[in-house]
Amino acid sequence: MNLQLGQSAEISKVFGPSEVAAFSELSEDRNPIHLDSEFAAKTPFGKPIVHGILLSSLLSGLLGQKLPGAGAVYLGQTLKFVRPVFVGDAVTARVTVSQVRDDKPIVTLLTEVLNHNGEPCVQGEAVVKI
Repeated sequence: MNLQLGQSAEISKVFGPSEVAAFSELSEDRNPIHLDSEFAAKTPFGKPIVHGILLSSLLSGLLGQKLPGAGAVYLGQTLKFVRPVFVGDAVTARVTVSQVRDDKPIVTLLTEVLNHNGEPCVQGEAVVKI
């Protein structure tokens, strides 16, 4: 695969209450900040937020399906959660090639999840074997 610096791919999605509830069951993370409107109303967020790791799962999908694509294997991922995403909000996940090694089939990509206003919610970096 011929990857170029700055090459990117993205996907958009809405995580509604059913997706958040399903992820809560799968992950065993039933924190009421994600599931209970009354509980979340008493927090600084004011309403339920999507799990940061659920948002980040879109990055895995991009890496395995779009860029670099089929056969890519995660070697590492850093994540920083900088802004909440509320249940029902649209997000866009994006990966951008930032380094391609000449000596090994390894690529580094900037990773981000943006809210419906284009503001970063999750930022990080992925290292992937291709």
